[in-house]
Amino acid sequence: MQAWQVHRNGEPGEVMRLDDVARPVPGEGQVLLKVRAANINFPDVLMCRGQYQVRPPLPFTPGVEICGETEDGRRVVANPALPHGGFAEYAVADAAAVLPAPESLDDAEAAALHIGYQTGWFGLHRRAHLEAGETLLVHAAAGGVGSAAVQLGKAVGAKVIGVVGGADKAVVARELGCDVVVDRRAEDVVAAVKEATGGRGVDVVYDPVGGEAYTQSAKVVAFEGRIVVVGFASGSIPSPGLNHALVKNYSIMGLHWGLYNTKDPKLVLRCHEQLTELAARGAIKPLVSERVPLSGAAAAVQRVADGVTTGRVTVVPSLETSERRAAV
Repeated sequence: MQAWQVHRNGEPGEVMRLDDVARPVPGEGQVLLKVRAANINFPDVLMCRGQYQVRPPLPFTPGVEICGETEDGRRVVANPALPHGGFAEYAVADAAAVLPAPESLDDAEAAALHIGYQTGWFGLHRRAHLEAGETLLVHAAAGGVGSAAVQLGKAVGAKVIGVVGGADKAVVARELGCDVVVDRRAEDVVAAVKEATGGRGVDVVYDPVGGEAYTQSAKVVAFEGRIVVVGFASGSIPSPGLNHALVKNYSIMGLHWGLYNTKDPKLVLRCHEQLTELAARGAIKPLVSERVPLSGAAAAVQRVADGVTTGRVTVVPSLETSERRAAV
């Protein structure tokens, strides 16, 4: 089969190589899955660079989130067991963590429902307890993680302020349902958020960016507000001023979704059931901005690394076959 492999660490576009490899053999408690769609996540970028907390042995195949097909024909959502990741024709996954793919979503959308939406659900509901009528600020609102948080915030009845980088991304954020959109490249984020909230600030901040975004968050979070830290896409890990959190009376919450798979997997299943229900009634729908064939995976991962994409970019191996047929 064909699979993208990383033989050395570096930028995805430079170190990912499409190889012919043996089909992976499932270990005890694992299942073999035919990859129907593999969603690109920022951790894939970090793993290529050797900067992620999980460092699979070289060579490895990246791709941490897929919609796959079991040997008996069931369509499922899963996190592949590295080093046999999802940017390949086949992957393996732990059988206990395989979830049914929502019938209301196509393969690419189903693949994109998992990590970003699970992270959003746990961050906004389990950690921050976002309620209807509250104001939610989402950084990188047009991105894969941010777009999920925007939709989940709107689904619960919150007012959503989205921060984006660029006019094109501002259009996407508005289409996603943001009540207020702030373009950090053209506006003062702190001033714009304070104006939008009448000076009060926001109840919940959802921050997958870190760096300057976190600094802005601390300035606009309201009394008894909650800042949920879910990642550092900026590459800069902030050092919170705990004295500031004390005098302003707000909470800083970390969210590492992967821990729930080992600490409380039943919550992951319950979350998936709720996400499936929300998708079925149209309250949420993953924004898949690009569907690329397997041969285009490395370039697509590099675009995610460069921050030039919106929503989710998804690798769909069957597109390769379709393009070959069209070329004949």
